[in-house]
Amino acid sequence: MSVIINRRKFFKDTSVSAVGAFVGSNLIGCTSGSPDSKKDEISSYDIMKDAGNYRKFDSHTHVSSVPDDADKVIDIADRLGIEWLQASRPNRADLGGIKGPETVEHVRALNDLIYSAMQRYPNRFIGFFTLNPLLPKNFCLDEIQRCADLGFRGYKGYLRAKVNHPSHFPIIEKLIDLKMICFMHAECQMGSGGYRMKYDMKEEFRYNATIPEDMVDVAVRYPEGLFHWAHIGYGGDWEYMCKSFVNYPNIYVDTSGSNNAERMIDFAVRLLGEDRLFFGTDGSFYQGVGKILATNLTETQKKKIFFDNYNNLLKRGGYHVS
Repeated sequence: MSVIINRRKFFKDTSVSAVGAFVGSNLIGCTSGSPDSKKDEISSYDIMKDAGNYRKFDSHTHVSSVPDDADKVIDIADRLGIEWLQASRPNRADLGGIKGPETVEHVRALNDLIYSAMQRYPNRFIGFFTLNPLLPKNFCLDEIQRCADLGFRGYKGYLRAKVNHPSHFPIIEKLIDLKMICFMHAECQMGSGGYRMKYDMKEEFRYNATIPEDMVDVAVRYPEGLFHWAHIGYGGDWEYMCKSFVNYPNIYVDTSGSNNAERMIDFAVRLLGEDRLFFGTDGSFYQGVGKILATNLTETQKKKIFFDNYNNLLKRGGYHVS
């Protein structure tokens, strides 16, 4: 038997039923029947107080040539309780949008920029030098030694050559001698329909971006090396990244980036373990802190990620902080 339903009455009845079910449930958490009790419960959480419960070492940030940029970075770090920041400047945009690879002079200028920030805030910044590995080998090795003598503590590679390009081999070998970290800008785009895109970036020079397979390749070639994969929160396929590195204990990842996918950090810890993940921001400071606080990790795990893990890796070369 067919039943004729009045459309207006249907929506009215279903709306009232839905509201009744919602109010009668525990979703609003009001055992007394007053909606204000849940409101008070939510507003009682002080996120800044929570953030202050952890020492923090930002394993991935940058200082630009913009006047007072170092001051601005430290000001934000102070608000969030970030004690130490690893800073680098592997960005040619600071040099007027240079076309093509950086020259010897450009590389030195970028490293000198970071050194000035280190001098301005000697108890806040640790410096990582940059290189163009396609420049002559002797220059690269000399620049590593110059920066090491100035107090730099590791290398930040960008898009000039993949980490497993032969031009990187003498650099990595020098880093191993100095017990320094090889920190690479890296990318791994999201896929579609089961296909993971690798090389469809618009900018031509991004063909040289390090992808997970490149990092695994060099980690196998240099098992004694220390390799740091940048920003799983960069917007790429973070699940694939983490899965790629499971069996390679000399590859570490940082949490930086402006993307805050739910369960990303928990997933990384579950696959890689609680000792191979570093807190980082890459300039997204508030998101960087918030995504760690929002995890389901234990207090011990959060403390490791916020500070201990990165400091312990630096400790292998005697470059840690107190």
